[in-house]
Amino acid sequence: MDDELSYVMVTPYTIAKSRTGGVIARLLSRLDIELAGAQIFIPDEAFVRDYSRLLREQNTTSDLTLLADYAERNFISGGRAHRILILLFKGPDACRKLSDICGALYAENRGIESLTGETIRDTYADLIFDPGNPERVTYFEPAVLTPRNQKDAGKDLALISRFFADRENIVTNMEYPDPARIEQTLVILKPDNWMYASSKPGTIIDMFSRTGMRIVGIKIHQFSLEEALDFYGPVENALKEKLAPVFGAKALELLEKQFNITLSGAAKTSLVENFGREYAQSQFRDIVEFMSGKRPGRSGDCRDVKTMILVYEGEGAIQKIREVLGPTDPLKAPGGTIRREFGSNVMVNTAHASDSAESFNREQAIVKIHENSLRNIIAEYLALS
Repeated sequence: MDDELSYVMVTPYTIAKSRTGGVIARLLSRLDIELAGAQIFIPDEAFVRDYSRLLREQNTTSDLTLLADYAERNFISGGRAHRILILLFKGPDACRKLSDICGALYAENRGIESLTGETIRDTYADLIFDPGNPERVTYFEPAVLTPRNQKDAGKDLALISRFFADRENIVTNMEYPDPARIEQTLVILKPDNWMYASSKPGTIIDMFSRTGMRIVGIKIHQFSLEEALDFYGPVENALKEKLAPVFGAKALELLEKQFNITLSGAAKTSLVENFGREYAQSQFRDIVEFMSGKRPGRSGDCRDVKTMILVYEGEGAIQKIREVLGPTDPLKAPGGTIRREFGSNVMVNTAHASDSAESFNREQAIVKIHENSLRNIIAEYLALS
């Protein structure tokens, strides 16, 4: 098998410190392999025990022993299980590439002067030794975990696949003082973020982190044509009502200038009713094709287009997320907002966020947010390997 399947596990501390976006940005901008899946989960004691055992069995080096000890102490602490993020990557030589970018815990990296910031662990990990006993670690935070070879990856992925068999895609591990004030909202990182290797998806997640909202669900998703039509259905009539007069007036202006004629009011009305509405309908089809890779009414294969769907949770989540996102038109978005930074136009505007609780309920049902393909991807790969 030419392609390998491996993973990066983002630790609870990295997630809690809102460093998830930075890690994803580093991975996506420096890798030529595919981000095939993503899922947040809450471990139980059996998973922690089995995963730690696999780490100890894979190698007798102090590095893996340190990682196994870390998992046992930090995946569940104080009687509470913490959020962990699995990022699934597929491609040639995936294990080595992920291991290189995550970084190893080498002895020569114990001094500040030796750190370069090149790897994820150089940037986000901490490894502190007792000055009186250089062999004793007093504090350790690896930031991420990833297997060093495909054999080890296969064992880990088999465990992850079994564990995810009966797990929800939305996690619950937080008790809020006033649960009635807590909202969830849905965010979609649109296909324009995935056209080439880029730090943009991670940077956008990093910008959303300024809201203080918690990520409680994440998945990689390919919209079907039916899902895109359903999701953007409410936009169709709005385009016809709001934009048809604009497009009609523009057509009138161009025709009068081109043919040096003044058209009647009846001609203008006809342009709005016919050309304007037709053009608005075409714009709607463009949106659906952009999101799904397939144009309504057109036969042929669907292009593969990728989105990342996230669910954020917290007090006032809907409004706070939309404030950081910015208005639909990037040209009208305030400086410092995501759409101002990364959007191109009203369609290619980099991300979507629910505008109300009702919209969230409708949208999360369409994209089946409680389902995740990550386990199936692992199972299919292991069956062929």
